[in-house]
Amino acid sequence: MTKASYDEALRRLLLHEGGYTNHPSDPGGPTNLGITIVDYRKYVKLNATAADVKAMTLDEARQIYRAKYWDAQRCDDLPAGVDYAIFDYGVNSGCGRSGKVLRRCLKLVDNTSVANDAVIAAANAANAKVLVAAICDERLRFLQSLRTWDVFGKGWGRRVAEVKAYSLALATGLPVKSEAATAPAAGKGAVPVAKGAQQGSVGAIAAAGAAAAQQAHASGAGAWMVAAIAVAALALAVGGWLFWQWRQQRQQVAVA
Repeated sequence: MTKASYDEALRRLLLHEGGYTNHPSDPGGPTNLGITIVDYRKYVKLNATAADVKAMTLDEARQIYRAKYWDAQRCDDLPAGVDYAIFDYGVNSGCGRSGKVLRRCLKLVDNTSVANDAVIAAANAANAKVLVAAICDERLRFLQSLRTWDVFGKGWGRRVAEVKAYSLALATGLPVKSEAATAPAAGKGAVPVAKGAQQGSVGAIAAAGAAAAQQAHASGAGAWMVAAIAVAALALAVGGWLFWQWRQQRQQVAVA
């Protein structure tokens, strides 16, 4: 697509994403212009706070979208309509999911999300309208399966419908209006990380360490060896818990 086409795709996407949010049900955490604090730290400022995300400029957001979503999914090489459908899907639910869905809709293996030459060739050989419809229909089914659907479902449903309509118009070459979303659709349509996932990992480390110490004792290892194994496991568990706490604090920075 041309630069003008990308600019229009981004303009429409930003109308869906809206401004700054920090919804407790959104797994993305502090988010502005659709960019999460994690991505802002990766592409702009390593130790960014929620206040930095809130002050994000449009140019910063544009650079992140281009690098992480548009170029990463090779949208310039995809058919008109398919490019926008995949671009918006990747932003909302992650390129890992949108890339696999594209492959699945093209009847290709989906054990990876990489948009390689085989994917691009298959996409350009397919019926663009059929492909757009398949991508958007699968996207809606996935969003409806998320436990955050009750919170964000109304906006997500509207967003998918608008993306589908615009993408189908692009695929058929029909003229489209310059207007896009009627209101922002907040929340990232991604599988939320279980709140106890990290604590569970810490517990698993401790349990594995205890089992190893018990096995060493049963095998006749000396008391000092058993104690060393137990201490090492405890240190790993404590270290894991402290790291999880640090990550939680970084992700939940209060807005200044």
